[in-house]
Amino acid sequence: MTGRPLWVPSPDEVKQARITDFARYASARTGRDLTGGYRTLWEWSVRDIDGFWSAVWDYFGLPARPAGRPSLATEAMPGSVWFPGSTLNYAAEVFRGRNDADTAVVAITENGAPVEVGWGELRRQVASVAAALTDLGVRPGDRVVGYLPNSVEAVVAFLATAGLGAIWAVCGMDYVGSAAQARFAQLEPTVLITAIRSVHGGRLVDRGDDVAGLRAALPTLAATVVTDDAASVPGAIAWSSITGGDRELEPVQVPFDHPLWVLFSSGTTGRPKGLVHGHGGVVLEHLKQSAFHLNLRAGDRVLWHTTPSWMMWNFLVGALLTGATVVCYDGSPGFPHPDMLWRLAARLRVTVLGTSPGYLASCRDAGVRLREHDLRPLVRVGVTGSLFPADLHRWVADEIGHRVQVVSSSGGTDVVTAFAGAAPTTPVWAGELSAPCLGVAVDSLGPDGRPVRDTVGELAVRRPMPSMPVRFWNDPDGARYRAAYFATFPGVWRHGDWITITGHGSLIVHGRSDATLNRHGVRMGSSDIYGPVEELDEVEEALVVGVEQPDGGYWMPLFVTTADGVDLDEALRRRITEAIRRRASPRHVPDEIISAPGIPHTRTGKKLEVPIKRLLRGDDPATVLDPGSIDQPGLIDWYREIGIAHRAKPTDMR
Repeated sequence: MTGRPLWVPSPDEVKQARITDFARYASARTGRDLTGGYRTLWEWSVRDIDGFWSAVWDYFGLPARPAGRPSLATEAMPGSVWFPGSTLNYAAEVFRGRNDADTAVVAITENGAPVEVGWGELRRQVASVAAALTDLGVRPGDRVVGYLPNSVEAVVAFLATAGLGAIWAVCGMDYVGSAAQARFAQLEPTVLITAIRSVHGGRLVDRGDDVAGLRAALPTLAATVVTDDAASVPGAIAWSSITGGDRELEPVQVPFDHPLWVLFSSGTTGRPKGLVHGHGGVVLEHLKQSAFHLNLRAGDRVLWHTTPSWMMWNFLVGALLTGATVVCYDGSPGFPHPDMLWRLAARLRVTVLGTSPGYLASCRDAGVRLREHDLRPLVRVGVTGSLFPADLHRWVADEIGHRVQVVSSSGGTDVVTAFAGAAPTTPVWAGELSAPCLGVAVDSLGPDGRPVRDTVGELAVRRPMPSMPVRFWNDPDGARYRAAYFATFPGVWRHGDWITITGHGSLIVHGRSDATLNRHGVRMGSSDIYGPVEELDEVEEALVVGVEQPDGGYWMPLFVTTADGVDLDEALRRRITEAIRRRASPRHVPDEIISAPGIPHTRTGKKLEVPIKRLLRGDDPATVLDPGSIDQPGLIDWYREIGIAHRAKPTDMR
């Protein structure tokens, strides 16, 4: 926690960073010296929240605001009111000031050559699709949904929808039809834009039957547009027939909080929740995050491995707001080679690469040598999606060379951005997030709601962020929204993560607070167990939960998958126990160590700790999670049977 940083910016890197230019701009604007380093700028950004977001708006040249109006008119959480009287449009800001000849999007699949689309061509396609959607009856506030791979078509469809002031929602082709239906049926969409086929892991994925079922489940559809094989879908419109026009793009100016999209929760705790985000909040937040924290500008190329089902797809597309080029890769990160993402980064001259801890761990385990790739343009690697252990962080930094900044961030679908991460001017410590993000009043709170430091507390946000949801879908009185974030600490956003804020201002994320291990009154995050266990060569992956028992007892099983050819015998169990006892806590040695056929994850790579805890407790699987939202739905019954067997034991044998 207190070792030397893995990476420290050079004076030239600090001088040339966009965040440094903004600090100079804000200093001149406020008459205060805000150039004294990241901490100085962050403290101003959360103390003078109105001044900070007004400065961000004006720095990026967003549309003129009504004179004399504050950026934050009402600070209540929930219920904050941002930029009253101001109007804008996400799509308009994406295209403002672009050079038609520059590359906007690069699309590539596992089995194809990269396709580059210039800003002029992207604008033409967006305008043509927007006109077609208008002809199909789409109006501001109507819903357009996409069932699509990570492709140019997905970007075009979203921007066309946004330009009209309609509301967008998307699921990737990694979701089966029932998972997409569970989300889209809530929205009563007017138009479905879909593909039929994609390729993943060398395998052709045909979603024809899923599309047919999805259409049947969406009675409000006026039309279905198919991007690849329209002839296979009765009555469908071919994508090629609506992208060939030559229309002018005329985005509709909308109020700041006009709905832009609905993002859905993972569906691992019941019916997926629809989170509505507004045009203004997303534009401001993604400009800030992309420009100041990732240092993006025209000429940069961003490859973030994601699917449209994950909020990181929305974040990737948001890089277009800075004029950067986004790379849409549709395929497996590890096929046909375990280092596929690094090969793509070298081939496409990527400057910012985004991935997950799971992928990096798979590269390490496969013996991938990152230095064998020509990654000279690469300046930053972003890591998110799950916990990023310190040893893995060090491996990546050592392999790739300490010239490249390897940064971790933590946020969520809830705010479609990060609460904490890094900037090009901040040092990076292994396994830590360098600092809270600008404009995010992050705190760590104890059970009494008071701040704690150098110990574990609840991740909380004390002041509003413009990208907090406008509302939940189908939550007319806001009760579900308030219960989700504000029930524990009234007026303060509680996110549900355990964090530690260190003495040097960085953050360590320990996992979900609702999956906390609370043995004998001593709390511990699950990541503190995973670190020592998953470092053992014999262990592939682990999952630990603590289950409260009806008799007041506490059952804490540890599930492990082992490396090829390794059995979970008593000797290995003793090694695991000793590693936990020595490296984590003797109070948190598990009651049982169980060999599992697999560890289930969300499709973004997060372990399903809370749903598995509920299954083991005996909750109805139908109320616990949506099988279509997890990577190995066949594991649900296995874990449920483990819970049944445990509950059947006499109390004195548990």
